[in-house]
Amino acid sequence: MIPSRSMDAKSQTSLDILCITGPTASGKTARAVAEALARGGEVISVDSRQVYRHLDIGTEKANKTELRGVPHHLIDIREPTEVYSAGDFVDDASRLIAEISARGKLPILAGGTHFYFDALLNGLPVATDPNDALRSALEPLTNEELLARIAAADPRRAQELDPRNRRRLVRALEIISAHGSVPSRTTRTAHYRTEWIVIDPPLLQLRERIDARLAQALGRGLIHETAWARDTLGDARLNELGLEYRVVGEFLRGERSEASLLPALSAKLWQYARRQKAWLRKLRDEHAIAEAPSHPGRN
Repeated sequence: MIPSRSMDAKSQTSLDILCITGPTASGKTARAVAEALARGGEVISVDSRQVYRHLDIGTEKANKTELRGVPHHLIDIREPTEVYSAGDFVDDASRLIAEISARGKLPILAGGTHFYFDALLNGLPVATDPNDALRSALEPLTNEELLARIAAADPRRAQELDPRNRRRLVRALEIISAHGSVPSRTTRTAHYRTEWIVIDPPLLQLRERIDARLAQALGRGLIHETAWARDTLGDARLNELGLEYRVVGEFLRGERSEASLLPALSAKLWQYARRQKAWLRKLRDEHAIAEAPSHPGRN
């Protein structure tokens, strides 16, 4: 594999980082650990859900044995009642990259939350204040109608969003409404020399890995974890925490049978993985990144 490096004009003051990404269940965590051990690195999680404590099974957090002593950052840093934004990630990741580099280690950013990578490397949208009147006006609309409005104004952003995450859909329309068009990015980060490893398994292999991972999650207690989250956070917040919790929540509310859980989760995760693979194709094309072989392991 020939890695990709994005070189900035200010590369003399740039910091080296390694970015590892791929669809769900492709083996990102195992590959990040292997690279850290081989190259003297520490891992920064690029995952919008693993930041939350107590949500271990549905977010597929690796255990201590799998981490093999490699330091991992930005896992279990917030309560699930809190909101962790892309701006929070940029602040935390920028600080950690500087600290890890100062220790003489390689910062390795690994995960599948693509808008976090995008925010870190390409900058954040300009600040936009909440618009309570707009939020009230959007309240009667379905998620599909919200997404259609976003797609009409910003097709790129529409493709990046989870169509079931209502909070992010409303926020996207809030930003679009405030600026009339998609605003230019405001870069808040240092300049990095970025090496990419993209793991993109064949379709059949990925589907098998998704199904195996889901079966393990259900066997490890995903229903119990979701019941705790629902009792603690409520259904609205539960639905924001990802499709695993959303689908199991439907079972807990009596909206589907337990036998339907694995097929439904498999189908929805597969749809999500296909959206991730589309983003990866664009990423490889833009940066001439060679595809890395899949590594056995989680995420």
